[in-house]
Amino acid sequence: MTTIRIATVVGARPQFIKAASVSRAVKAFNETGGPVQVDERIIHTGQHYDEGMSQVFFDELHIPRPEVNLEVGSGPHGWQTGAMLERLERILRDMQPDWVLVYGDTNSTLAGALAAAKLHVPVAHVEAGLRSFNRRMPEEINRVVADHLSAILFCPTVVAVRNLTNEGIIRGVHQVGDVMYDSVLFNLGLAQRSSRVLERLGLEPKSFYLATVHRAENTDVPERLRGILAAFRDIGRPIVLPLHPRTQKTLGAGLAEVAGHVRIIEPVGYLDMLILEKNARLILTDSGGVQKEAYWFGVRCVTLRDETEWVELVEAGCNRLAGANTGAILSAVADFESGGARVPQSSRGDLYGDGRCAEKIIQILARGADT
Repeated sequence: MTTIRIATVVGARPQFIKAASVSRAVKAFNETGGPVQVDERIIHTGQHYDEGMSQVFFDELHIPRPEVNLEVGSGPHGWQTGAMLERLERILRDMQPDWVLVYGDTNSTLAGALAAAKLHVPVAHVEAGLRSFNRRMPEEINRVVADHLSAILFCPTVVAVRNLTNEGIIRGVHQVGDVMYDSVLFNLGLAQRSSRVLERLGLEPKSFYLATVHRAENTDVPERLRGILAAFRDIGRPIVLPLHPRTQKTLGAGLAEVAGHVRIIEPVGYLDMLILEKNARLILTDSGGVQKEAYWFGVRCVTLRDETEWVELVEAGCNRLAGANTGAILSAVADFESGGARVPQSSRGDLYGDGRCAEKIIQILARGADT
């Protein structure tokens, strides 16, 4: 029997949720009793220290706890990435994995890919090929470098494959779908059974807009945040806004007054967020993941950014790019409310695979890089 050793490097709550789908696929793969077994070890860089990532978080979402926590913590990009590199190199030397698996576009993604490449351990990148074409975003730098260091690139969409082809990356590219879709399919049932967020907030389905604002490009630029909040004020409908700590800090500095119909709440857990998204009348967000979740739930989405990695959602007509311009946001909302753009009525996963992304990832890793 052959054993494939995988070191999974994650550092933020969304990465744990995505990685959980792959860990479940590892367990199912091993239970088939085939000639190849997969031994996965999870390394948490500690990029985001989050009180919410308690034992309840791991138990509720059926997420394996990390074997190692590097406890790097927050800090400037260079320092944080350097600290991760130093500690990851030591851990990976001890683990001797056959593959290092990284997710998305965080500093943990970059550090995991760099550490593995320098130790000549092949890298597999989940969510490969995404591009905003905005090099001012640290996420764009992280994802581009990770892709160019990877031996296997797991792409969520045909657009992602095309982006890699345009950069000369052809070998080891696999369009497997979006692992977040696997996660939503698995966790929605848990959310519907356990979440009481609508009752707790006194909300009726489809009676409210849901908003999230967390990206530094919006929260750290006063005129952009003012433009977004002015749009929220002029929308006039009830808006639920789980407030990210970064945004809270900026608002606390007296940047702008929030309209009374904007209901600010503490950040919510993943299961509560799924229920809020599913029941929202419309979503306004600068989050990449929330854009896709809106699509899967058939909810129209106004994206508070000037560009998106998920261009297929814009092309499908269910997502509008509005940036932080008050007029553009209001125009997009009015157009959706008037029925000017339709939410696709076909299967919600048709743009992002069939919900078996994690299974495909493990099968490919078990076969090796030359498939």
